[in-house]
Amino acid sequence: MQKKVIVLLLIIHLSFFLMAQQIAFPTLIHTAMVDSFDNYFGTIIQDPYRWLEDDKSEATKQWVIEENNATNQYLSEIPFRSKVKEEMTKMWNYENYSAPFQEGPFTFFYKNDGLQNQSVLYWQKAKNEKAEVFLDPNLFSSNGTSSLGAVAFSKHQKYCAYSVHEAGSDWEDIYILEMATQKKLDIVIKYAKNTGITWRGDDGFYYSAYDKPENEKMKYSIKNEFQKVFYHQIGTPQDKDKIIYQDKVNPLRYAGVSITEDEHYLFLYVSEGTDGSQISYMDLTNPKMKEFKVLLPGFKQNQYVVDNIGNQLIVVTNRDAPNNKVLLIDPAHPEMENHKELISEKAFKLESVSSVGGKLYCNYLVNACSKIQVHDFNGAFLHTVELPGLGSAGGFGGKSTDSTTYFSFSSFNMPPSIYEYHPSSNQSILYKATKLNYPLLPTVVEQLWFTSKDGTKVPMFVFHRSDVSIENNKPQPTLMYGYGGFNIPKTPDFSVQTMYFVQQGGVYVMVNLRGGSEFGELWHQGGMLEKKQNVFDDFIGAAECLIQKGITSKDKLAINGRSNGGLLVGACMTQRPDLFKVAIPTVGVLDMLRYHKFTIGWGWAVEYGRSDKQEDFNYLIKYSPLHNIHANTVYPATLITTGDHDDRVVPAHSFKFAATLQAANPSVNPILIRVDTQAGHGAGKPITKLINEWSDIISFTMYHLGMTIPK
Repeated sequence: MQKKVIVLLLIIHLSFFLMAQQIAFPTLIHTAMVDSFDNYFGTIIQDPYRWLEDDKSEATKQWVIEENNATNQYLSEIPFRSKVKEEMTKMWNYENYSAPFQEGPFTFFYKNDGLQNQSVLYWQKAKNEKAEVFLDPNLFSSNGTSSLGAVAFSKHQKYCAYSVHEAGSDWEDIYILEMATQKKLDIVIKYAKNTGITWRGDDGFYYSAYDKPENEKMKYSIKNEFQKVFYHQIGTPQDKDKIIYQDKVNPLRYAGVSITEDEHYLFLYVSEGTDGSQISYMDLTNPKMKEFKVLLPGFKQNQYVVDNIGNQLIVVTNRDAPNNKVLLIDPAHPEMENHKELISEKAFKLESVSSVGGKLYCNYLVNACSKIQVHDFNGAFLHTVELPGLGSAGGFGGKSTDSTTYFSFSSFNMPPSIYEYHPSSNQSILYKATKLNYPLLPTVVEQLWFTSKDGTKVPMFVFHRSDVSIENNKPQPTLMYGYGGFNIPKTPDFSVQTMYFVQQGGVYVMVNLRGGSEFGELWHQGGMLEKKQNVFDDFIGAAECLIQKGITSKDKLAINGRSNGGLLVGACMTQRPDLFKVAIPTVGVLDMLRYHKFTIGWGWAVEYGRSDKQEDFNYLIKYSPLHNIHANTVYPATLITTGDHDDRVVPAHSFKFAATLQAANPSVNPILIRVDTQAGHGAGKPITKLINEWSDIISFTMYHLGMTIPK
C-alpha cells in the first residue's frame, strides 16, 4: 500500500510539474539502431545511428520530417513564440551598409534595406551620381536562398567575376559579367569551393576547385580531395582551363593564389588544414620563371603577403612571434637571416594588416577589442585611429592610389556604422550612421576576468540592460556564448538576437576562450589538439564564476555556440549536465571520431587531431560529445539546430547526437532537433530564415529560463 501511495505521489508531482511547464512533453521519436561499430586500437566503439550519416536516404529524410514535426509542435506551444518573432522582425528591419570600396572610377557598397533576404551590391559611376543596383542576389532564386560569394573585378574593370552559393552550400558557381553591357557571359565555372577569384589583367582569372563528384547526389557529404588551382581564359570553356597547381601525392591540402596590385608577383598558398601555410611565388615580370618557387616554407606558421614595394615583399608572420610581426623580404634572397623587421611583435595580438595609399593599417586586439595603428612603408608609427568605443573595427581596404579609406565599427550595443578615414590628418568622419527602427532601453557592457581550472586568467564580456543589476546577488536569466578554436577571435559585435534577449531583461555573456586568437598564437595553442579540454574548462569556469558572483544560477543559465562552438556546447553539457538549464548546440562538430571522413572535415585535423592516430584517439574519446552521453542522466533542455545543405559540418553530427540524447534522456527536459531546409552552415542564410531560426532559439531559451515578455 505504501509503495502505491509513493508512486501516486510521484505521478501527481510530475503532472503538476508538466502543467506548470504548460507544454506537453514532445512526441518521442523512435530512432532505429543498427549493429555498427569501429575498432580503435582495441577499443570497440558502437555507432548505432550511423545510418543517419546518409542524409539523402529516404529513411533519413523521413526521420528528419518526424523530428521537425515534433519540434515544431513543441515550439508552437510556447505562449510568446509568435510575439518574439514579431518583435525580432521589427528589430531586424533597419537599413545597413558595408564600407564602400573603389574599383577604378567606380564606387561599390553593399546595402540591405532591412528585411531583404540578401544584401544588394550597388555601384556609383561617379560621386555625384545616384547609386544603382549592380548585383542583386535576391533575384538569383525565388526563395532568397542563393547568396553572393566572392566578387572580383578585372584590372581595368572590363569584367566582373562573382560566385554564387546555393542553399547555403560551400560549393560555388562562378559567373562573369561584362561591365560595359552588364551582360553575363555564357560560361559558368562549376565545382569551385573554398576559393577566391584572382584576376590577371582583363584576360582571365585564377580560382580553386575540385573535380566533378562521381556521385552528384552525394556532393554535400563526400570527402573533398585534390583541390587544384586553375586559370580561366575569358572566351574559352571551363574544360580548357589551365591547371597551374595540383598535388597528386597529398590529397588533403588546400591551395589558392593571390596577386600583387601591380601584378608583379603571383603567390601560391598551400596548407594542410585550417592552420599554417606555405607560400610560394612566381615573378610575372620574368618570362623565364615558369614555376612557383618557395618563399616561406610551411606548414607550422601562419603567414601572408600584404603588398610589395618594388621587388620587396611586406609579409605578416607568427614565426618566432606568437603575436605576429611584419617583415620585409626580398624573394631573391628569402632566407631568414635576410629578413628585415618592419613592425616588431607587441604585447598584444596583431590580428590583420592591410595596405592602402602607401600606408599600413595594423588591426591589433587589446583585451579582445580593436586598436588600429597606422605605419608607413618603412615601418614607422604614424597614428592611432580613434575609435568610437570598445568594440570591433574592420575594413581599411583600398588601392595604392587611394588617399582615404573606410572602416566599420560596432559593439554589442552599437550597430555597425561606417567611417571615412583620412591618414593625412588622422581624422575619422562618420560616413553612414546606422539607426534602428526599434526603441531600445539603455544597456551597458562590462568585461570581467576569472581564473580557469589550470590558473589561467580568462576574460568575458557581460552585456545587460542598465537597469538590470548584476551586483545585487539576484540571479538573472543568462545566455552564455563561446567559440574557442581555429585561431578565430570573438570580439564585441552587434546582433539583433543578442540585443533582443538583453532588452527582455536577460544577461548576455561572451567568453574569450583559449583556442581563439584574442591573445596570440600561444592562446590558440592552449586550446587545440591535446589541450582542447582547456577550452571546455574555460567555459565551465566562466559559468561557475557567474554563479559564484550571484549574476546567475544553474536554473537560469543557457549556453549557445555555433560550429566549433557547437562542439563546445556539446562537450560542456555532457561533462557538466548539472550546470546548465538550457543548451543550444548549433551546426556543431559532435562526432570527434568520424568528423574527418566528410567533405572538408580532414582540414580540421591540425586543430583537433584524428581518431586514426592512437595518441589523438586517446584524448578525442574523452570529450567527443556523441561518445560521452550516458543513459539515465538528466541533461539540460536542448535545442539542436542544423541545416540540410550544411556541407561544412555535415548534419549527421547533429542527427546522431540528437538520436543518442533522446534515447538516454530520462527527464522531462525536452531534447529537440531543428533541421532547416535549403540551408547550410550559416553563411548567406536569408534574413527570413535567420528570423525564424533565432525566434525559435530565443523563445526556447527564454521559456526554459522562466522569462516572459510584456503583452
